[in-house]
Amino acid sequence: MKLTHKNIDSIIREARRDRDMTQEQLANLVGKKRSYISRIESESGTNIKLHTFIEIIQKGFGGNIKIEL
Repeated sequence: MKLTHKNIDSIIREARRDRDMTQEQLANLVGKKRSYISRIESESGTNIKLHTFIEIIQKGFGGNIKIEL
C-alpha cells in the first residue's frame, strides 16, 4: 500500500478492515489494549509514536514501512 495524503487513523482502520480484523484482534497481535487501537482510529492518530505505528504495521499486518526523504 502506498501512502500519500492519508491520516494515520485511516491507514490503520483501512488496513484492519481489509483484513477483516477486529480492533481486539489487532490489539492482541500488537500487545496493546483494544481501547488504545480504538483511540488511534478515532482521534486521527494524533498521539501515536512513530515506533508504535511501525510496530502496528509490522506485528499487526505483517507489513513494512519505507520512509524516504
